[in-house]
Amino acid sequence: MKKGMIADLILLSVALIWGTTFVVVQNAIAILPPYTFNGIRFSIASIFLLLYILMKNRKGVVELGKKGWSSGIILGIFLFGGYAFQTIGLTYTTAAKAGFITGLSVVLVPLFSIFLLKILPKWPTILGVSLATIGLYLMTMMEGGHFAWGDTLVFLCAIFFALHIVFTGKFAPQYETLSLAWIQITTVALLNGIVMFLFDDFEQLSFHNFIQKDVLIALLITSLLATVFAYVAQTTFQSYTTPTRVAIIFAMEPVFAAITSYIVHDEVMNHWTIIGGLLIFIGMIMVELPPDLFQSIFQLIKRKGRVS
Repeated sequence: MKKGMIADLILLSVALIWGTTFVVVQNAIAILPPYTFNGIRFSIASIFLLLYILMKNRKGVVELGKKGWSSGIILGIFLFGGYAFQTIGLTYTTAAKAGFITGLSVVLVPLFSIFLLKILPKWPTILGVSLATIGLYLMTMMEGGHFAWGDTLVFLCAIFFALHIVFTGKFAPQYETLSLAWIQITTVALLNGIVMFLFDDFEQLSFHNFIQKDVLIALLITSLLATVFAYVAQTTFQSYTTPTRVAIIFAMEPVFAAITSYIVHDEVMNHWTIIGGLLIFIGMIMVELPPDLFQSIFQLIKRKGRVS
């Protein structure tokens, strides 16, 4: 099997893992408070990722320097906001809707890039953003007539993830990837550790809550698979495939979230949610595809038209 195909399959498995996290986190935070769950999740991920880094390069984290550490902390703050709003939002909305709304982070990136990085979007990006916006409207407004609280929280999550993507693009080329990732994850763990003592209610908690099957499964998937494995796999295998294929593969995350939600919770999406989710999915792909690809497709269609 070719390296490119192996890379695509492994990256697809990452998208599958990310998609399943919406359901497993939703199950876990019904037992543990959200910030407590995230604090444990990212602490475990931080420890294992640090061990992996030390095995590869003992000086990796130290060599980042002050600017590297400050960049990692900034990215960690954005990451904390994204996961905090997503986790709390999952207590008020469905896993399928949360998956598609979170996916809007990809669509928001070019919008933030205009203001923060002065990068003007290409026409496929503008079309993709427009389709995703229509999809969000159909998904959230057509049934209830208003933006539900859970949808609002997950949309804020998408904004923070989009800011994280924008600034990662700015900082990542300057520093070693996994070491920068570890600082981010550790920042998220520390911030959750602080916030959980301020907002989470511990009065109803006991040791039994922490060893529930749903909690342990969620911690295993989110910390070791969705974080450590995902970062290592993405860093290792993304170079063996093309950016366009990676974008399409990762766009499958909300689709996997919807499928998992249907299998585990028997959640059936109404027709507006399906249409809206489909438009968001198409918008996510269009934002990532290069304009040259569309020009090539149009030229091919014209040639076939002439031949016929």
